[in-house]
Amino acid sequence: MILAGLSAPLARGADLTAHSVTETLFRATAPVDFGAKDLSFLDLTGLNFKQARLVGANLYGADLRNASLKGANLEGAKLDNALLTHTDFSGANLKGATLLTVAAFATLEPDRNDAPNFETANLSGAHIAARLDGANFRNADLTDARMGLLIATWGSYRPRAVFNGADFTGAKLVRADLHKGVFQFTRFSGADFTGAKLADCDFTKADLTSANFSGADITGADFDGAILTGATGLETAEGYAAAKNLDKSLK
Repeated sequence: MILAGLSAPLARGADLTAHSVTETLFRATAPVDFGAKDLSFLDLTGLNFKQARLVGANLYGADLRNASLKGANLEGAKLDNALLTHTDFSGANLKGATLLTVAAFATLEPDRNDAPNFETANLSGAHIAARLDGANFRNADLTDARMGLLIATWGSYRPRAVFNGADFTGAKLVRADLHKGVFQFTRFSGADFTGAKLADCDFTKADLTSANFSGADITGADFDGAILTGATGLETAEGYAAAKNLDKSLK
């Protein structure tokens, strides 16, 4: 009802204009329902979505830099190729959402201060394929998420997603597929990797203090310089013998 009377769909496919979205959010006193709306390629920079409902929304290529999607419902939303510099997704529901080849940095060289915030977000079943150095995933739910491999981009193939220096402290990564992901200097203190696919991951210098590896597959994973104080389940993890730079005396 809040959206009634807004402008006609854009010729390129979006259901709303950036102006109409901005005006609706500015006037809203309750969460706005953008469910299943096509908001692709819109400039939504700096907007406060006020916990809007964006279930199944198409935000492909949208400019969400400095936007607040804190507590928003983005279940099943498409955020591929979106601009996410300084975007706040803390506490948001991103269950089953896709975040493929998103752009998180203002410069060619990753600046961790630009990274988006996913603290306490529900990313269960989400598909993330991007470079997200320094991103905040503290206490996020990444159960059954896929986030280890990238996809073909502009004719090239980049096989590994990168999360160097990201923070997954206390994150739930049960059955998550992180295989071949790069997690150098990443914090996983207290993270739950139960049943996770961690084959060929790069955990160089990562903080894995008190992480739970029960039932995980660590075949070929590189633990060079990783902190494993208090980690559990390593001795029973699949591929333990084939893990790299892991002190096998832990077994």
